[in-house]
Amino acid sequence: METQEKKTRAPKQEVKQDTWEIKDRFYYLLGNKNPLTFTIPSRHSRRYPLLWFDEEKGYNREIRYATNQRSPFVDEQDGSATLKHVIFNNGTLAVRKQDVILQRFLSLHPANGILFTERDEVQEANNSVVSLEIELDAMNLARDLDIDFAEAVLRVEQGSKVSTMSSSEIKRDILIMARRNPLAFIDIVNDENIQLRNIGIRAVENGLLQMAEGGRAFKWTSNNRKLMNIPFDENPYSALAAWFKTDEGVEVLQSIQKKLK
Repeated sequence: METQEKKTRAPKQEVKQDTWEIKDRFYYLLGNKNPLTFTIPSRHSRRYPLLWFDEEKGYNREIRYATNQRSPFVDEQDGSATLKHVIFNNGTLAVRKQDVILQRFLSLHPANGILFTERDEVQEANNSVVSLEIELDAMNLARDLDIDFAEAVLRVEQGSKVSTMSSSEIKRDILIMARRNPLAFIDIVNDENIQLRNIGIRAVENGLLQMAEGGRAFKWTSNNRKLMNIPFDENPYSALAAWFKTDEGVEVLQSIQKKLK
């Protein structure tokens, strides 16, 4: 008998745990525009269908926000429903942990991830850490640059003004530049042509070289001998930096460096 009972006893059904975390949640509208008030649909209609596909059941389920119900699913709501608008003020919506139904409703809403999203504090913290680390790397990089290289990097942002600046001013502005836009700063520092561009600019400023033929060529100022043609639609000093790497350009570069010392 006991053996037969064991054979015929129905297997226990696994009780699913509700993993919803009870906490205050904060939502914000996506995009750059934050109207004074913005209302999202809170009930299903032909114009604004609020349907959520239940993979376990295999069909779409209608959702709506009813303050007097325990579930956002219409097929789980009983009696008359007390409906309420869902309004974002100045692009944001704070939902206290006591209003679990609204939080669940927003998590299922078709506009979630399109019109609005929930703030992910952990992800935001991770992003902040990454941003701060990049800024720290850029600031340390700026601090350790020798003055000539710092001048070359700063010239990208401030142009010929750098030639009249003192070493202290260059050091100050290079740190500000690194803090203001750390990623761009790191990219500029890692650009192998930056130093060569700076040498070309200084050579022109000091009268060693000149741009001629309507800005389409570089020449020696002393004897008017043409060194190179500037390709169309290319920055003159970028072209000169690339030319400095050629066999002929290396000799000119070495000569300019000696005269600039």
